[in-house]
Order: sequence, then structure tokens, then C-alpha cells
Amino acid sequence: MHAPADWLKPAVHPIYARLICAELRRQGFGEDEILRGTRLDWAELHSSNLFLSFEQVRRLILRALAVSQCPWLGLQVGQSTQVATHGALGYAGMAASNVGEVMLLMQRFTDVRVRLAHFDVDTSQGLALVLQEATSSPDVREYLVGHFTAGMLTLLETITGQDLRRQITIHWPFDEPAWGAHYRAFCPQSVFGAAQLRIEMPPDFLSCPGLAPDPQAYKVALRDCERQLTQQQKGTVSTRIQQRLLACEGVYPSLEQMAELEHVSARTLIRHLREEGMTYQDLLDGVREELACWLLVNTPLSVEAIAERLGYQDTSNFSRTFRRWLGVTPRSFRETREDPSKLV
Repeated sequence: MHAPADWLKPAVHPIYARLICAELRRQGFGEDEILRGTRLDWAELHSSNLFLSFEQVRRLILRALAVSQCPWLGLQVGQSTQVATHGALGYAGMAASNVGEVMLLMQRFTDVRVRLAHFDVDTSQGLALVLQEATSSPDVREYLVGHFTAGMLTLLETITGQDLRRQITIHWPFDEPAWGAHYRAFCPQSVFGAAQLRIEMPPDFLSCPGLAPDPQAYKVALRDCERQLTQQQKGTVSTRIQQRLLACEGVYPSLEQMAELEHVSARTLIRHLREEGMTYQDLLDGVREELACWLLVNTPLSVEAIAERLGYQDTSNFSRTFRRWLGVTPRSFRETREDPSKLV
């Protein structure tokens, strides 16, 4: 079990969540049906570029798996992931001279879009891409592995113009499911039961040229990737404060104290947050709500202990606030163990 901060810190660009929503819309599901039980807002999800946490994406995936009744949904969504989905990273890949250059880009800049996993290149026995998973959960692992795999191969096929799936062997990191035929339809040479996802490729594939090499466009996109990576390493004001709040236990700084930690005045902090469409209270409430739900579902801590950990000296005040957030008491929430997959 990961620590709550691992599940709740910013981890995924929202465009990948929008892909899930788009796939479900294609299947005929409406907005309310898609997001029921996820605690996500449709308009915000489709307009904001603030990263989602793993836990937020996990809830959406569980809901999507439930309404679609399609356990191989990750493959479907991954195959619909176009080059433009990856932003500057995708454009740089399209303009790269060969696959080796693309893989260097992916290894350096994956965090610009996703921080849950990345592909390593293994040349110890031929050529293989190996997925290194940073954050995962058994209930959504198959989806994530399928999405990462199909997304990567779709990208490489778009860049090179090759039909890769008949040239590779995929070692899936789970036992063959009852719907294994869908994985074999995606890649005829599918092997199940591996410790890690491993995509074995033709040894000379790294030197395979791209269809549209463009040195000037590559330099422009590369600069954009570098800029985005630098910005993300520094973090937006909202993200930095969110990270600080996630690290707190029991005592949360006031606005003035947070401003001091940011080395600015309270008025300046308020202005910076307003420019990002946020307030300090919004961020504090959001962190407390997510932590409360996570602790109720994933730990045996009593409601009283959770209230204390979140800085509430009065448990009844915490219960009232929780009811305002979710419409139920903390105990009711824990008893039902809110699961979007069951809210069909």
C-alpha cells in the first residue's frame, strides 16, 4: 500500500482522463453516468490543465470499467491516443529523426504528462521496452498497463508508419484473463504472467527512421518540453501549496504562515492563487476531503483519529464538514466503502 501522499499528489495530465470520457461517450454513455461516484466535475475536467492525482484517475477508471463492462478498456483507450495528446512531447517525437531519438525523449520528458510510470530501453538481450511502474493499484493495473502499452505502440506506429504489433512480443504482467483473446487480437505474440510489462522488438528498430523528420520543428518542440519540465519541477503555486498541505498531519498552516513558507506576503499569495483560479481555502478543503476519503477506505483509523489527523479538534465538526462535502457521514462513507465501480 502506498502512502496517501503518493496517491493524492498531482500525477496525470487531465487529457488522459478526457480520453476515458471520450471513449465512454462513443459507447453511448452520458456525462452524469460517466462521472457518477468519481467526485470529478465534467466542466472542470475538460477545461483545466491542472494534473489529477492517481486516486482521482483511479476512481474514474473504476467507474469506466464498471459502466463499459469492458475489462480490456485500457487497450481501447490507448489505441485512441493520438500524437497530439502528448503535447510538445508528441510533436517532438513526430519530428525526431529515428526511434532511438524518440525513446530518449520519452525517458527524459514522460513526467511532463504522466508520473505514474515510464518505459526503459533494455538492450541486454536484443531490444525491449520495459515499463517501470511508480504508482499503481491491483484494481486498475490491467487498465493502466493496457493504456500505456497501446498508447506507446500507437505513437511508434504513427511516427514510423510500421505495423509493429506483428513484429513484437508483449509479456503482460498478469495471468491470462478470460478475455485474453482481445490481447492476442491486439498483439498475436502475447505472453502472460510476467513480472513486468516487457515489449520485445526487432533489434534494429531503434535506428528506424521517422516519417516526418524535421530538425527545426524538433528543436522548437524540444525547447517547449524543456520549458514545461522546468516549470513542473518548480511547480505552480497551487501545486506547491497542495504538496505542502499533503505533508501536514494534524496542524495546517494559516494563510499567513503558508505565505511565509512561500517567501511572499499573504496578499501576494492570494493574488497568485487567484491568477490560477484557486483560493487557499479551496486547496485546504480539497486536500482534507481527499485525505479523509482515502484514510476512511484504506486504513482502520477511527473517525475520531482521522478527524484529529486532519486538524479537527471536534469530531462532530469534521462529520458536519464531511457531510457538506459528500452528502453522507464519514461512518456511512466507510460502511459503503465508496466504490465507483458499484455505482452503476
